[in-house]
Amino acid sequence: MATQLTNRRKRKPPSLATINENCTGCAGSPVCQTLCPVENCMQLIHDDEVNPFGYIWVDPLKCIGCKQCISKGATDVPGGANIFLVGCPWDAIDMVPLAEVEEIYGELEY
Repeated sequence: MATQLTNRRKRKPPSLATINENCTGCAGSPVCQTLCPVENCMQLIHDDEVNPFGYIWVDPLKCIGCKQCISKGATDVPGGANIFLVGCPWDAIDMVPLAEVEEIYGELEY
């Protein structure tokens, strides 16, 4: 029997990455965006009024709560580069319990 592809998740993640006011957008080349395994989950938003380099927005429907954006240690990124990440240098990424995120956005459609 063939399996049917669906956008629905098997389970909700216990926590989601959220970006706080410390985000600088890493001068337009955010490392967290490169480390995220989910395509288009972490999006660089350009807003000259807030920050000339932009800031990151995390799509709460795409974040899987894997914590790779805040992990420590060496990691391979596409293109063969090896980056040693010591977490966000500005402490701009918080892992927030799903219940708190849903208080802001309402119940997320998983």
